[in-house]
Amino acid sequence: MTHRTWLTLATALLMFPQIAETLYSPALVDIGQGFGVTPAQAAQTLSLYFAAFAIGVLVWGRLCDLWGRRPTLLAGLLLYGLASLAALLVTSFSGLLAARMVAAFAAAVGSVVTQTALRDVHSGAELARVFSLIGVFLAISPAIGVLGGSLLTEALGYRGVLAAQLLLALALLLWSWRTMPETRPQVPHRASLIGTLRRMLGDRRVLLATLLVALFNIGVFSWYSLAPFIFQRLQLQSLFGYSGVLLALGSLLGARLNARLLARGVSQATLLNLACAVNLLAALAILLLGEHWLIAVAMAFMLGAFAMAIPLVLGSALVEYGDCRGTAGALFGLLYYGLIGAGLALAGWGQALGAVLCCCSVFIAAVSAFYR
Repeated sequence: MTHRTWLTLATALLMFPQIAETLYSPALVDIGQGFGVTPAQAAQTLSLYFAAFAIGVLVWGRLCDLWGRRPTLLAGLLLYGLASLAALLVTSFSGLLAARMVAAFAAAVGSVVTQTALRDVHSGAELARVFSLIGVFLAISPAIGVLGGSLLTEALGYRGVLAAQLLLALALLLWSWRTMPETRPQVPHRASLIGTLRRMLGDRRVLLATLLVALFNIGVFSWYSLAPFIFQRLQLQSLFGYSGVLLALGSLLGARLNARLLARGVSQATLLNLACAVNLLAALAILLLGEHWLIAVAMAFMLGAFAMAIPLVLGSALVEYGDCRGTAGALFGLLYYGLIGAGLALAGWGQALGAVLCCCSVFIAAVSAFYR
């Protein structure tokens, strides 16, 4: 496999969980109406998704050290396809929740196995550049998901979204079957799960990175779980779907700025501080605007900050864990996705977008001051 082909597949696999989930966001209102549940209950499908995703990260990350990267990836994509098919066939909200949790568990394979494989192939400054490059493409994935989900929901209802998720999984399964390399070292390390966890829990840098990744994601996905209902109350539901283009533009500009400044030798600490400042200002703007369509403009700046910060943290958090990449990546993901699930559960219960974003931004600024 050529270097370019590998990065193309890796980028698609990392985009997969984001696209699959943001496809679902515009369908939340239709799901609430179709199953006769409240907005808070419908939004809980996102928080449960991340809780199951966290468990999946642990399982698939461990398996990719034991089985290898390629067979683990193929198994996860196959399970996602089966769960998506089940979601299409269920007739109760509890059945939908169960299918969504299995799908979330399976979708985690795209994140943890791909990140592990990237760390197998790249290291140091090269790894940071690769994450930054992929970050440019990840920036557009929420827009693809939100816009696609909006169009599918308008045309076919929430079942159209579930069908699209099934087709996406099948396409990636076929592509990975044909081109995914095995990057696991010839003599893999059999790292102890408990030993690695103890090592990571005693690592201040890993704990700070976990908080940063979790808080940034809670902010972003609170938008996707709460904003559809704000735009419904404004009678601007279609605008929410198209706002994904604006958010993608903000993400793309943030990712491009990040890559350019890294190439010019600007330190990662400086870039992270800049991202945190933009994130905080955008959150304050959303709080002050309240339920107004202009919150989408402020959210675009927040997505720009996200696109700057996340590649920096992901590329630097596990540099000392080359002897147990899969296991360490699994535990890292378990920690931050668990926090994301808990945070989104609170956000869904409170239904106060501006307050959630401000709380996350303040904590992000505080934690980043100690992350070096």
